[in-house]
Amino acid sequence: MNDLESWQYIAIGLMFVWGGTVRSGLGFGGAALTLPLLLLIVDNPVIFLPIIGIQLVIFGLVTIGVRPTHVDYAYLARSLVIILPFKFVGVFGLLSLPANVLTAMVYAITLFYAIGYLTGIQIQSRSRISDSILLAAGGYVSGTSLIGAPLIIAVYVKYVARENLRETLFVLWIILVVIKLAAFVGTGTNLQLVHQLWLFPCALIGHLLGLRPHHHLQQARPETFMRVIGLALLVITVIGITVNFIVA
Repeated sequence: MNDLESWQYIAIGLMFVWGGTVRSGLGFGGAALTLPLLLLIVDNPVIFLPIIGIQLVIFGLVTIGVRPTHVDYAYLARSLVIILPFKFVGVFGLLSLPANVLTAMVYAITLFYAIGYLTGIQIQSRSRISDSILLAAGGYVSGTSLIGAPLIIAVYVKYVARENLRETLFVLWIILVVIKLAAFVGTGTNLQLVHQLWLFPCALIGHLLGLRPHHHLQQARPETFMRVIGLALLVITVIGITVNFIVA
């Protein structure tokens, strides 16, 4: 990521502002709504995942530190029993699969989310079996690309009180990201720490921007908001697939 043009660096900075805003405003989705955009600039998820991961850990710790009692540790522990084995399988896939395959997986998953948001079809769990399937799938997708949040949240909303959901999810994200970062370090993957010097302030700006609308988003009608997100994801996915797989 050292030989990009000026406009590309500016675009990446703005994308990290967007990601920080989403992460602090919703409590999830920072990676899911940012990574597909970033892949339009550099089509290799491994370049950006360490940067996003380190930022998520830092901002997650700050968020939890403000309201440490709003964490449902009991359900967190129960869910990790299912999530972690599939998380490790996903991390292995991330480190072994070609970059173009990982990019295709990101866009395929993003397209799935986009269609669901646009049509109003929510990912829901109606049984213990579907709980396990969604948690397992979320763990695997989180291992490969950090965009498994919507799958996991579909289960968490059933068991975690709404006022505790954001903080509980942040603890989960931290655990999952630390595992991924440890795998990166163990395999000698470049953590892109130099680029963190200018991208972290971008994410910080976004984090601060997202704090104010967090309470409004909790009280607003979610249907319209999620349809806008779905449309944005659909456009990003179509552009990404065109640029990376059709035009190329």
